[in-house]
Amino acid sequence: MNKEKEIEKLENIVKECKKCKLYRIRKNVVFGEGNINSKIFFIGESPGKNEDEKGVPFCGKAGKILDKLFDSINLKRKDVYITSVLKCRPPKNRQPKKDEIEKCSYYLEKQIEIINPEIIVCLGKVALNYILKKFSIDVKTTLIKNLHGKLIEFGETKILPVFHPAFAIYNPKKYNMIKSDFKKLKTMI
Repeated sequence: MNKEKEIEKLENIVKECKKCKLYRIRKNVVFGEGNINSKIFFIGESPGKNEDEKGVPFCGKAGKILDKLFDSINLKRKDVYITSVLKCRPPKNRQPKKDEIEKCSYYLEKQIEIINPEIIVCLGKVALNYILKKFSIDVKTTLIKNLHGKLIEFGETKILPVFHPAFAIYNPKKYNMIKSDFKKLKTMI
């Protein structure tokens, strides 16, 4: 089976998912989008209000910041793959619960397996902690504030933790720090 058919099949399964209670309140599953042949794979936390309404990852305020970050390194959305740890929006944009992550993780693992990226960019602490746990990566700290912008190599896969773009919404002075981390991504591609 080719990548396109595999990803389409997986997306159809996710659209019918009822593993956790979030399916009851979602408007749309936010599966992911982008180039399934990309070597760069972005993982966010979970869909927000705009994403839930449109079914598109990073299409709200944080998405606008992400687009500016892409522009800063001459990267286009269509050149990467973007998804989240959760595929459904938690109420009031709260952080994902452990059991929600566990129930949804199969889908993200399959996306990673199908796309087989060389670089995984973890947007924020939820994505970072998920990836560190998934790959059993032992680091001295799991804090995003200590790991952002630092390359973690796992076999042939490179992991780059960066602050979630929403961090710049609440801390506008941190935008340049996030932009600097994206410049490190540019040196990797």
